[in-house]
Amino acid sequence: MIVFRKIRLAIHKILHWEYWPFQVVYIPVYFLWLYYAVKAKSLFFFNAANPSITNGGFMMESKKEIYDLIPPQFYPKTELIKEGIAATAVQKVAIDAGIKYPFIAKPDIGLRGSGVKKIENSTDLETYAAKANFDYVIQNLIPYTNEVGIFYVRYPNQKAGKITGIVSKEFLIVEGDGVLTVEQLVRLNPRFEMQLPSLEREYGSMLNTVLAQGQKLNLVPYGNHARGAKFIDGSHWITPKLEAMMNTICLQIDGFYFGRLDIMYDSFADLEQGKNFSIVELNGAGSEPTHIYDPKHSLFFAWKELMRHITYMYEISVINHKNGVAYLQHKDGIREYKLHIQQSSKITNI
Repeated sequence: MIVFRKIRLAIHKILHWEYWPFQVVYIPVYFLWLYYAVKAKSLFFFNAANPSITNGGFMMESKKEIYDLIPPQFYPKTELIKEGIAATAVQKVAIDAGIKYPFIAKPDIGLRGSGVKKIENSTDLETYAAKANFDYVIQNLIPYTNEVGIFYVRYPNQKAGKITGIVSKEFLIVEGDGVLTVEQLVRLNPRFEMQLPSLEREYGSMLNTVLAQGQKLNLVPYGNHARGAKFIDGSHWITPKLEAMMNTICLQIDGFYFGRLDIMYDSFADLEQGKNFSIVELNGAGSEPTHIYDPKHSLFFAWKELMRHITYMYEISVINHKNGVAYLQHKDGIREYKLHIQQSSKITNI
């Protein structure tokens, strides 16, 4: 039975390109990147895309430094915790800042949702603090139920930018039938079943619980594809009102021209009006137009969108460079990349 399940999941991954290693998906895109690098005379031209963010937001960028660029009313209360600080001291920081259990802890320099945990109580905090051999942030849970990723692009010589894609996110939520356990419910969905190893580590015997008929349980309360969320292309939701709202926010973020804002909200009507929403994260030059991961899209669609957005990033970087923003020197870029690899290995082990 176990072997059969493994074979079934392996076949599912092969038949759905969204699960392929990004190094494979990006093969055609690397050639376009190389073309632009030759034109810019810099392999690391991307750092000029967002001059106010470390490396343009492509690698080794601090989440806390990015949050500090955003007007505080647009994101949850967030505090930076330095590596090695005891859980008791972290708890005091949380209390002083008004951050209450449960809250979110995540690496200050992150990668595709690795190391993101919901901290329910002091025991969870002690466990996280003991394992975290890196700086991390703690922040209040956002009270809204829906999440989108909105890709925003603005050329430096323009007074307003545009939305180039929207992704809607369905969380890893199971619904009880009064008979099956949580684990059995998870196994009904291949997307969810792939997360079982991490769910077993996080929830343990709770997965043996039987949910009542109609009872819903959100096992991963953040919209990350690598953690089981389903991405749905919502680009048809782009409206003049929404673009105006995004410009209101993004024009207040100094030196930000290219990236994706992950936003939680109550209703789309409120979001258009700039009400009842909160920014989860702002991602810079390393952002993906994640609407490509909608299962309905082909790999060819993904390549087209990736190349379109890399072209935006290159063109913005060139304009900023002409305006005096230096490209990252090759030796500095290599150093930052090595640090990025080291950081990635740290946060994936928590």
